[in-house]
Amino acid sequence: QLGLMYRCSMARDSGMLFVFDTDEVQRFWMKNTLIPLSIAFITRDSLIANILEMAPLDTTTPYLSSKPVRYALEMNSGWFQTHEIRPGDTVHGLLD
Repeated sequence: QLGLMYRCSMARDSGMLFVFDTDEVQRFWMKNTLIPLSIAFITRDSLIANILEMAPLDTTTPYLSSKPVRYALEMNSGWFQTHEIRPGDTVHGLLD
């Protein structure tokens, strides 16, 4: 439930993977999260549904998956764009 709250930084290629018990539309927020993050919502069949940029300390914006997903991967802001990872791409190795 705390996720990356209260952290001041995160290593360049580190992140946090959330694994959910069921496929549902997921909602994230940035309360008490001090670093800007990117989040990829990933379906049970390893497809990236959508990627969002999340602003630090934003308590008003709900960051939602575009469809029911099984996973969410938070990385430093811009990480997915830098690595040319887009919605529709397949995730390999991460979920095995």
